Amino acid sequence: MGTSKLNREILKQKALELQKLEKKILHHRRLYDDLDSPEISDAEFDTLTLQARKLERELIIDEDDLLSVRMIIGAQASSSLEKVRHKKPMLSLDNAFSDEGVVEFVARVRRFLHLDGDDTLALTTEPKIDGLSCSLRYEKGVLVLAATRGDGTTGEDVTPNVRTIPDVPQRLKGNPPEVFEVRGEIYIAKADFSALNARLLAEAERPDEARQFANPRNASAGSLRQKDPAVTASRPLRFLAFGWGAHSSLPAETHFSMMQAIGSWGLQISPDLKRVTNLKALLGHYRNIEAKRADLPFDIDGVVYKVDRLDWADRLGQVAKAPRWALAHKFPAEKAETVLEAIDIQVGRTGKLTPVARLKPVTVGGVTVTNATLHNKDEIARLGVRVGDRVLIQRAGDVIPQILRNLTPNEARPAYPFPAECPVEFGGCGSEAVQEEEEVDVRCTGGLICPAQRVERLRHFVSRNALDIEGLGLTHIEAFFHDGLIQSPADIFTLTKDDLVGRPRVSKNVLQKLQSEGKRQPPRWLEDSAGKLVEAIHRKRTPPMDRFLFALGIRHVGEVTARDLARRYRSWDRFRSIMDAATAARAETIQALGEPDEKFRKRRNDAAAAVIETTQIGGEVAGALCNFFEEPHNRQVLTDLATANVEPADLIWETKQSSVSGQTIVFSGALEALSREEAKAQAEELGAKAATDVSKRTDLLVAGPGAGSKLKKAETFGIRVIDEAEWLRIVQEARS
Repeated sequence: MGTSKLNREILKQKALELQKLEKKILHHRRLYDDLDSPEISDAEFDTLTLQARKLERELIIDEDDLLSVRMIIGAQASSSLEKVRHKKPMLSLDNAFSDEGVVEFVARVRRFLHLDGDDTLALTTEPKIDGLSCSLRYEKGVLVLAATRGDGTTGEDVTPNVRTIPDVPQRLKGNPPEVFEVRGEIYIAKADFSALNARLLAEAERPDEARQFANPRNASAGSLRQKDPAVTASRPLRFLAFGWGAHSSLPAETHFSMMQAIGSWGLQISPDLKRVTNLKALLGHYRNIEAKRADLPFDIDGVVYKVDRLDWADRLGQVAKAPRWALAHKFPAEKAETVLEAIDIQVGRTGKLTPVARLKPVTVGGVTVTNATLHNKDEIARLGVRVGDRVLIQRAGDVIPQILRNLTPNEARPAYPFPAECPVEFGGCGSEAVQEEEEVDVRCTGGLICPAQRVERLRHFVSRNALDIEGLGLTHIEAFFHDGLIQSPADIFTLTKDDLVGRPRVSKNVLQKLQSEGKRQPPRWLEDSAGKLVEAIHRKRTPPMDRFLFALGIRHVGEVTARDLARRYRSWDRFRSIMDAATAARAETIQALGEPDEKFRKRRNDAAAAVIETTQIGGEVAGALCNFFEEPHNRQVLTDLATANVEPADLIWETKQSSVSGQTIVFSGALEALSREEAKAQAEELGAKAATDVSKRTDLLVAGPGAGSKLKKAETFGIRVIDEAEWLRIVQEARS
């Protein structure tokens, strides 16, 4: 007896009860698997699971009825999109915009894997759909979780919404692994997109009030992230698989065969997926896809290449947030002509004055462009652009639009006068703006008296890749600053509901402008929205150490450098003590050399870098770190944050336990089976630090033929020395 013979009201009630149970099970599974902090015992968790399975059996007599039951469950609107941590990060891809970039990628892979000319390197190639990445988790073949990519580590739970997409099977065919996460792209086909916009226009009471999407990608993202799955169900979303994430097992040894298996389980894969074994065929496939790009049913912005052998992909690993084994070969930038209507100046957190071109709106590659970067003073001079000029612009993928050429250089117009003072009209302070010797950037000398710099530092502090405080948008930061609610990062953590409730959600000066123009009043902070923001701020009192370090906005310290420092020192207290030692070492060098003349800067900063002793961090970055921690105001900011109970959490970085965990290793000489880059990656995987030079702090030297001076130094210091074969044995033991 199928679902059609059951009383629909009883079915609906039981389905809702099952939904609540599954939500509770998912909550406890996350606490146990992801956070290692269970709230209930294993027995209680098993009881919840048994109750859910019992309800499933009552609801689903025939397994084919699973979809209809899930659709009833999914039709209920959720109040919000919950965060979900990916079991395995969803990485972004490095890009190439030319054949030369692809040639270098292939050469880099061969160098890393230590392949010679006789070794065949097979790669897969397929179109790169311009959609929204999503991960589908199947357990025992049944879809249990769907999540957006988010920041690559944490996404949003969109399970009820994804259940409404016809291309996503609720149960996989065949015999898939016990646990398998399918990664793919959610998109809207070109024809469906046109029909969707036409329908939205027809449904609007007035044409000028119609909500229409700018392009299929925006439509996909907006449709998927709905609180009500019924809205998602009304949109023509599709899904195309391109890979996988966490899994209990893999039924194949190559990427191409794995994708064929995923296709056999009932998921859509690209019909243009191909396996090639040479560079000529790789670029040939790219040309073929580019030629038929306009005729494809969906938007694409390039072609993706992946190393086919999975064991080689594992060896290649990743760097920062991108895998070494994959590359996106983007199509050439699309171009258009428009008019430069104005040039605004943005003042950044380091005082840098960046000119931004305000353009007459023009569509480029399906996106309406109104702004373009002009980079700096020298770029304006090189292009010779002035307000009123007609210009040629280009947009490549997600790259910020840029001006390529001035099309009216001979027309009589005055040259653009780059400001010699920090522009007050754009939030600056009026201080002198200078271009330092050997630098292209012009910077405001006002420092912390400059409102624009202070606002930008606060905006950076809460930005997505820094503390990422949910609900605290960049416009809110600006409003809170100009209204006097916050002046420094610590002030954010002292905000209360009483500070916010009843306030307009814009600054006072913006509110006055709206009132003077007779425009509609902006919404105000309500009890509910203010409470949610204060709770979101409270949840960020223990940010990961690398995010906190990045949030401080130290010059030259980006996400990768912050992560490297966090991995090296693990705890904030230990890092602070190292920085005290580094600044002391720099001060001692200054004292030994006499006055801190500019010509001694490199030697001073190198002394600090020797103390910090972190891979990829040289004198320039070490000098910037010391400059930050020597500044009294910055130290006060850190003290105020500590007083506000903001304590960076120790970095928990998963490594394999090995006999070299915690040790400092140097590789020297010619390695035969490994490239130097792969050897260093293996050391990090085993919990060791890969250094570039031998010192008294070195624990192990892996020496190949021609190790030379480093081998002699290691012998002098009594450091253990092994050959490459012994190193490979250590790696194999740790991995087995």
